[in-house]
Formats: sequence, C-alpha cells, structure tokens
Amino acid sequence: MFDPTVFDNLKVAVENEFYDLDNLDRIIDITNRRDLLDMAVMSREFSLFFRLAKDRRAEAELVLDTSLRDLAAELLERPEEKAACGLKFRFHLETPLEGAEALCQEIERCLMDIWLPEEKPAQTLSRSYGDESGRCRNVVELRFGRRIGEEQMDDIPELAKHAVRTLEALCGLMAAEEQGLP
Repeated sequence: MFDPTVFDNLKVAVENEFYDLDNLDRIIDITNRRDLLDMAVMSREFSLFFRLAKDRRAEAELVLDTSLRDLAAELLERPEEKAACGLKFRFHLETPLEGAEALCQEIERCLMDIWLPEEKPAQTLSRSYGDESGRCRNVVELRFGRRIGEEQMDDIPELAKHAVRTLEALCGLMAAEEQGLP
C-alpha cells in the first residue's frame, strides 16, 4: 500500500460530494468520469462530467490535475514548494450560430456573477464542417488563479453548489434562447 497523495485525497472528496448529489439528492446525473495518468511527464488528470437531473441542455466537467512537480514537492516534503492541484470547470452547451456574440456575453456575465473569478471565462465555439444545423458547440472554461490543496477540502460542497447554480443558469439561458426570449 501507499499513502494517498493530495491529488488522491481531493479526488475522493470531489467524488464523494458529487456522487451524493447524484445518488442521494438526485440533483445531478453523473454522465462520465476520466482518471488519466500521463507516464511520459508523470502528470494526472481527473475529470467528472455531470448534468442537472431535470435539464440536459448543459453539461459540466470538473477537472482536477497535478504534475510531477506537485508530486515531488509532496513526497520529498519540500517546505519551499507546496503540494497542490489545479482545478477548472468546463461547461459544454450547444448554442445557435446566429446571435452567438450576444449569447456568449450573457454566458460570461452569468459565470462572472456566480463565481466572481479573477479572470474571465474562456469560450470556444466550434462546429463540424458541413453541419448546416445553424448550431455550434460552446465550451466555457472557468480557470482558477490558484492551486488547491487539502486545506481547501471544506470548500468542495460550496464548489458543488456553484457548479449546480451555473448549470441551472445556463439551462435557463438556453431555454430562453429556444423560446426566443431576450
């Protein structure tokens, strides 16, 4: 056996919180999870995908990552370097091409109001060549300026609430867009 790392402990705490929202509270449905190890650079990335149980217009992805530097700082107990993990959220939605600029501004405003992030969320619009549906994929990425450690473990329930509020707001925007409301 081995001692779990900061990454392992945070991953388990995140899974516990979000699986409770799925299995016990039925607020979300977890749709996928990935746990990747890149042996070339000794990095790890964990992703958890989820949607609201009652509205599937948007999907969230929580991403937790760590690097060799973080692992070395932890295992070698270097006081000058703190073991921590990166955290970000991606929100996946399908939006119309027409009026995309205004909708992207509304999505940005929504995330800024809920999360109060240090940097604006990045939005990437894409569509497949030949797709004539008039719709595109929008991936909204919310990055956090600082890395997290076990000291932030108590923040995970609040993080989950913010993610659910964001999904509710994005689904509300998509519903209004579908009905042609401003």
